[in-house]
Amino acid sequence: MHFVIMGCGRVGASLAKALDANGHSVAVVDRDPDAFLKLGRDFSGSTITGVGFDRETLSQAKTAEAFAFAAVSSGDNSNILAARVARETFGVSNVAARIYDPDRAQVFERLGIPTVPTVRWTAEQVMRKLVPQGSITEYREPSGNLVLAEVHLDPGWVARPIKEIETRTKARVSYVTRLSEGIVAHDDLLLQDGDLVHLMAPVDRLGEIERILDQPVRTVEEEE
Repeated sequence: MHFVIMGCGRVGASLAKALDANGHSVAVVDRDPDAFLKLGRDFSGSTITGVGFDRETLSQAKTAEAFAFAAVSSGDNSNILAARVARETFGVSNVAARIYDPDRAQVFERLGIPTVPTVRWTAEQVMRKLVPQGSITEYREPSGNLVLAEVHLDPGWVARPIKEIETRTKARVSYVTRLSEGIVAHDDLLLQDGDLVHLMAPVDRLGEIERILDQPVRTVEEEE
């Protein structure tokens, strides 16, 4: 898959190197050519010097072919503008923007741009936004038998109650992240588009649970 990263600071460089090491195609955009030195000699992706929200610059980065776009420069306005151009002009579905002001981050979340305030920003958090498939392990209890994981849900689960997830997976939903805020899970809580679900499950069943949730939910009538 092809990824475009705007900003080659510590976070941008770390993210670019991680994606490159995993075999992905990566293009990094920064207005300062010296910033690319952070990528190191082993980086095999491309570097483009220019303004990250300029259409010509983004075209050089093959943004139209990108699976995901991350705006991680030091400026809130530049990041959100670049993310919107990537989505609205180049049609990139998976975008993420680094935002320093957490209050503004919530506003941009409502515009459909996933954000993470800088106090919680790490390359791993960006990876969660850009590559949602599968689960992300957040905590493993001391015995190693149970794991708290953030799991990807097929869009067909939207408007379904938390209770249905627990019934079908035999796992316990701990909390839901909605618009960057945590919500304690309860049976009647209905899932919304963009929700991140965090559940506690046995380690040896995590793969099975991922397969269940990564498929459209079926009604009782359909199963019969």
